[in-house]
Amino acid sequence: MTVEGLVKHFPVKGGFPIRRTVGAVKAVDGLDFTIHAGESLGLVGESGCGKSTTGRLLARLLEPSAGTIRYRDRDITRANRRQLAPIRSEIQMIFQDPYSSLNPRQTVGTIIGGPMEVNGINPPGGREARVRELLQTVGLNPEHYNRFPHEFSGGQRQRIGVARALALEPKLIIADEPVSALDVSIQAQVVNLLRRVQRELGIAFLFIAHDLAVVRHFSERVAVMYLGKIVEVGDRQAIYERPRHPYTHALLSAVPEGVLDEVIDERLEEVTDEETADEEAAAGRRERIRLTGDVPSPTNPPSGCRFRTRCWKAQDKCAAEEPPLVRLSGNAEGHLTACHFPEEGTTLARGEDIIMKAG
Repeated sequence: MTVEGLVKHFPVKGGFPIRRTVGAVKAVDGLDFTIHAGESLGLVGESGCGKSTTGRLLARLLEPSAGTIRYRDRDITRANRRQLAPIRSEIQMIFQDPYSSLNPRQTVGTIIGGPMEVNGINPPGGREARVRELLQTVGLNPEHYNRFPHEFSGGQRQRIGVARALALEPKLIIADEPVSALDVSIQAQVVNLLRRVQRELGIAFLFIAHDLAVVRHFSERVAVMYLGKIVEVGDRQAIYERPRHPYTHALLSAVPEGVLDEVIDERLEEVTDEETADEEAAAGRRERIRLTGDVPSPTNPPSGCRFRTRCWKAQDKCAAEEPPLVRLSGNAEGHLTACHFPEEGTTLARGEDIIMKAG
């Protein structure tokens, strides 16, 4: 899937007695990225930066305001319901809240088998046999076919959501904060399940999350989003070890000392010896940057670089010109950054902590 210039503005209504448009919430304001077949792209950023809106745009649950979405060389930006029907089964979504994303009046069998019925799919052996197979795939008891969602825990409900997404054998799954509503002890189980599914079935993922530790070990590439814009994108090693955008530096430094390194080892499986050694070498020596205040309003974002009101390196040029998302000198191929005055490619501690207030 390829996205070019993707925009989504939500109109703000005002006035009395006639309701008229007085502004717009610029939730997504010009995104360019590609999700390659079989890969996992992580999308990270603060709450309100437009991550979930981006996911819903790609799933065509929302209508884009502008831009282009191409899936398998086909433009689906303005495709209607009939035109989307042949590919709807290939793009599935896992929602954030496992409690509200399942119909409490339907059994697990109906929930998982529903997509197959809607799309007229009759797998060999019948739909019930396929649903029971999917329940086993996601680590649930096939005998729970006739149970209702309220009889399951949060982690089990999210597994049901994963099984529902897999029912149509999709090529792309958009996972919108799939573990953020779960207890920490359960998060690793769901993440490991998704990693196994991606590895065994070759499904591409857009993994939306704010947990940097989880994203680091699930996604091959990572895109950092701020106020409707992607400010940096690259492979996970480049983003986590050699970030260039000040906002990426701030996000990484916000993780408490040791958490990014220790929690991963405890919660996620298959951490290689080399990865563990690299993380232990970096532990305790990372830089400290603290951003206070809220992100500026998306109805009236700052001119030029949107991060400039919270950036310690901002200059007049940052207010006058919007930095393009380009490859900087010293960056690896595919590592793009949008900054006029990029940081050094390191997360090592600096001379003193940086504390910035929103301006």
